[in-house]
Amino acid sequence: MAGTASLVLAIFMYGFRSKLPLKLRWSIGVLRFLTVFGVLLLLINPKFRSEIISIEKPNLPILLDNSASVPELGQESNLSDVLSQLKTHEQLNEIFDISYYTFGRQVTEGDSLTFAEKNTDISSALATLGEVYKNNIAPVVLISDGNQTLGQDYEFTSPGLNQPIFPVVLGDSTQYTDLQISRLNTNRYAFLKNQFPVEVLLSYSGNENVNSQFTVKQNNTIVYSQSLQFTSEENTKTVLFTLPATSVGLQKYVATISPLPQEKNKTNNSKRFAVEVIDQATNVLIVSKLMHPDLGALKKAITTNEQRTVRLAKPSDIDLDFNDYQLVILYQPEGSFGSIFSELEKRRSNLWIVTGTETDWTFLSRAQPWFKKETTRQTEEVQAQLNNNFNSFSVVSLGFNELPPLTTTFGELLIGAPHEIILEQTVSRFTTGSALVATTDIDERRTAIWDGEGIWKWRAASFLNTDSFQDFDAFIGQLVQYLSSKKQRSRLEVANESFYYNNNAVTVSAQYFDKNFEFDSGASVQITITNEETNKKTVFPLLLKNNFYEVDLNSLPAGEYRFTVSVADEGISRSGNFSILEYNVEQQFLNADIEKLRRTAERTKGELFFPAEIDALISTLLDDERFVSIQKSEVKVVPLIDWKYLLAFIVLTLSLEWFMRKYNGLI
Repeated sequence: MAGTASLVLAIFMYGFRSKLPLKLRWSIGVLRFLTVFGVLLLLINPKFRSEIISIEKPNLPILLDNSASVPELGQESNLSDVLSQLKTHEQLNEIFDISYYTFGRQVTEGDSLTFAEKNTDISSALATLGEVYKNNIAPVVLISDGNQTLGQDYEFTSPGLNQPIFPVVLGDSTQYTDLQISRLNTNRYAFLKNQFPVEVLLSYSGNENVNSQFTVKQNNTIVYSQSLQFTSEENTKTVLFTLPATSVGLQKYVATISPLPQEKNKTNNSKRFAVEVIDQATNVLIVSKLMHPDLGALKKAITTNEQRTVRLAKPSDIDLDFNDYQLVILYQPEGSFGSIFSELEKRRSNLWIVTGTETDWTFLSRAQPWFKKETTRQTEEVQAQLNNNFNSFSVVSLGFNELPPLTTTFGELLIGAPHEIILEQTVSRFTTGSALVATTDIDERRTAIWDGEGIWKWRAASFLNTDSFQDFDAFIGQLVQYLSSKKQRSRLEVANESFYYNNNAVTVSAQYFDKNFEFDSGASVQITITNEETNKKTVFPLLLKNNFYEVDLNSLPAGEYRFTVSVADEGISRSGNFSILEYNVEQQFLNADIEKLRRTAERTKGELFFPAEIDALISTLLDDERFVSIQKSEVKVVPLIDWKYLLAFIVLTLSLEWFMRKYNGLI
């Protein structure tokens, strides 16, 4: 129809009535026909269907263990041979679309092997492939010793991969006689002059009865020792003991179980660990005009921790130097405390106010801005209920609602500042809406109110309930620790551990604030690391991560380091030091975990192979009917208006017609 209309129009314009020469009429008429025909085709816009047939090969991801345990088991050559056979097998590469991945802590695409990874996370590697190939046919060849040091148990998480797994075992199943430290647990921090616990799990593999000596040394001095006996049945021992924290700073230890003469791997017989000993010496001043049993109870509870000292003083004492104290407790203040409040306000000292029946609330409401009470001097007995939403520090629960009532003056306690309530007042089991114990933290100054006397009753009741003052003293100790700390705000805040194990992440982070103390995300922050032994300096940039800067220092070898974090062009820096302790968890294995790999293969409907059986693995993959190429047919519908060449053709015919008419003087 479009052709007919175009032809009719061309004949009408350049047909028999035209006075142009015949040859010119034919030329211009043909061009006009083609132009009109092209325009009409665009208006009609017919659609064309095209079918594209493609062959999609099954994927074959190959996971290569790049951890340090491979060379420890002497399997580097086996892994290289297996990799070479897979790469050079023509039919396998023709049938499958093969991809190579290495893994340790994380998965990396490629087949470059360094065996430098200090941790192995097989479950994470399998999960990553599960995401990549979740909509494809992709059997996984896992070339590994099966020993995992991080992550979830891959035996139970691997079914989520939804792909069959074909493990190739690096290592043998020979059982060697071995004693090892399987696990060592201790606190990272301890307080000076306290004891800190250590838990060590020892294991033995062998058939004979053996004796060994477990020791812990500090600077070649034995600080703990115990003789142990193992049998084939009693092959694990848990050793629990405590060590004294006698010196401030990083204390390093080496735990060792004496190796047996026939042991093959003696690396796993020792483990280094460290504890940061903190001196939390705190001087507390209690000022009171009264003689009251509460004072003795507070002093006893506070000084249970040997790092804390308490001085009792009267407001009239003239030798008080408040700079010597991290916390001042004012017991039932009244008019004679005026100069003390003025001095504490001037020094912005942390403060704990204990009130009771002898407190002058008229004076107290004027002397400080936080706590006020309109009272009639009548008294009432109140009990306590723990506020479960308090989160400034962990509260030791004493069963507060069962403790004897405290005595306070009748009236509502008003707190004129942002605060957190630790204990709420209750009368006959109903809350009164007033706080019994509350804290404030304003402009780096911490204060607390304890509105009730009779604290000694609580300490006595706690002893009757538990045969120990420990719980009550711990509660008071937590409150004292919170109130006695005073952190100065800095424009550059640096966070680091005092020591790291070199098989874990070694990171230092920092926050930098501008002069308005708003986080500055555009600063240039760097860290200068100096090795204490060699004095070698290395500079690293800190990279921005959300609202902080961070640097990864895992490339540093074990040793002692000092560092300085600085901000370019600002003259602001912070210094510190840390230690990196040598510990290679990948050296703790004697052989491959064949049974776990076998069970993983069975759970995923795969099959286990050894390096000498690669030909069998290849045959299994090629013959398995689950792994076949898929023929895909893709039909495309393309409208003519999308064909740009037709538009160019129309422009060309119009241009030629115009040129011919112009040349012949028709325009």
